[in-house]
Amino acid sequence: MSKIAIIIGAGPAGLTAALELQRHSDVHPIVLEATDEIGGISRTIRYKGNRMDIGGHRFFSKSDRVMEWWLEVMPAVSSAGESGAVPISYQNKQRTIPSSEKVLDPERDDLVMLIRPRKSRIYFLRKFFDYPIKLTPETLRGLGLPRTMKVGFSYLRARGIPRKPENSLEDFIVNRFGKQLYQLFFESYTEKVWGVHPRHISAEWGAQRIKGLSLTSAVKHFVKQAFSGPKKNSGDLSQKGVETSLIERFLYPKFGPGQLWEHVASMVRQNGGELHMRIRVTELRVKDNQVSEVLAVDAEGKRHVFPADYVISTMPIQHLIRSLVAGATPVPAEVKEVSEGLIYRDFITVGLLVNKLLVTEPDGSPLKDTWIYIQEPDVTVGRLQIFNNWSPWMVADPTKMWIGLEYFCNDTDPLWKMQDEDIKKFAVEEMEKIGILHTADVLDGHVVRVPKTYPAYFGTYDRFDVIQKFTDEFENLFLVGRNGMHKYNNQDHSMLTAMAAAENIMNNVRDKSNLWAVNTEQEYHEEKRG
Repeated sequence: MSKIAIIIGAGPAGLTAALELQRHSDVHPIVLEATDEIGGISRTIRYKGNRMDIGGHRFFSKSDRVMEWWLEVMPAVSSAGESGAVPISYQNKQRTIPSSEKVLDPERDDLVMLIRPRKSRIYFLRKFFDYPIKLTPETLRGLGLPRTMKVGFSYLRARGIPRKPENSLEDFIVNRFGKQLYQLFFESYTEKVWGVHPRHISAEWGAQRIKGLSLTSAVKHFVKQAFSGPKKNSGDLSQKGVETSLIERFLYPKFGPGQLWEHVASMVRQNGGELHMRIRVTELRVKDNQVSEVLAVDAEGKRHVFPADYVISTMPIQHLIRSLVAGATPVPAEVKEVSEGLIYRDFITVGLLVNKLLVTEPDGSPLKDTWIYIQEPDVTVGRLQIFNNWSPWMVADPTKMWIGLEYFCNDTDPLWKMQDEDIKKFAVEEMEKIGILHTADVLDGHVVRVPKTYPAYFGTYDRFDVIQKFTDEFENLFLVGRNGMHKYNNQDHSMLTAMAAAENIMNNVRDKSNLWAVNTEQEYHEEKRG
């Protein structure tokens, strides 16, 4: 009889684990999802024919394995208007992997990845600046000569006398950009995102998210682009030797990230796996250092018991620890204390359908950005997405602009508790205040609340090793994904943790160190050395 893996959560990590087990073993996956949505924070929200991407997901990875996995699930084509909708290949050092056996056309075919250009900017002083900051005439004019000189001297000082040790995120950023640039473009925005000052956030956040990015790397990239001349489109998406934040192209599903994960879920079902929706895990019963059963309650209140040979968990650490019933050995008080002290940052996206934006490209055409960082201190909004630019098929009427305003908050904040109509009104007023749009041009809106979007690197996080050591003792329990590991993983990092867990199961490996090493080793950082 096949062994059973109970997988808690139908996000990228959970679904990757399920499909990997099916492809490479006879382990039977049973996926339990508490909501009625596939994809976790990588899901796609549908509203009146329009689609919203929660947080924005560029399908790009330094891991060849992840890139190949994506393209095996959903082949790539160029998007309409770029290079004639022909197949694109992803190349690595060993071989070229065809994206499709037939010529695909995004106008006709739905199950396709588009090749999209990356454009992200910062909106500050009611002006646009490149992100990451580039040494261009536009940047210098935007900052003005006095600020530019301060930035330069500040950076030289940071390189000559760096802060040691790097205890905080503030230390980490100042050492790479200088204090002046940090104060201009990082300090207030980071506090807006996390709700605490960067000096109170662990430097580990920077090491996992922006390790390879600095003023030096941004300048080097700009100089290289300026003097290398125009590049031919080789179809090579690997972009080796380029920092992740500086990539120029990325993959994107035609109908948003949720489309890919919904397809993966259907593959799991077609292969005989089980996927139970709206069923919440309440208890993990432990016997002899093994999770023997998983108890859950469905939407009708009915209790279910799932025997388990293996358990792969993506649910938040707090929920996991509260659910563990360890028989004669209760969960230690210190583990409970650290778990309850972990902090999460919640998230609200406000989708607005508008006739037009007041801001445009220099030639008067609509903005080409996928997202824009709003650095203005007089508004609460943190980031602006333009869904039209992720994929033209994200908006029902191409003559309209479909944008997403992102607010970072806690579920105890007044903003979180406001009625949807009041949140929409607040968001529109902020956009008009900073010159992005006129209220009269807003046609419709939609509010989405996403709890526990960002695991925070403060609170009791500095003692997280207590939880890691405790959970690792359960031989058949594997923690994966962003919330499952309380680690600010990107989508590809979450997938890699799931792949590692599946390999451990198949090879009967009980050591979990390879899971925790993802997004800490050089291969998985934002940096990739040539």
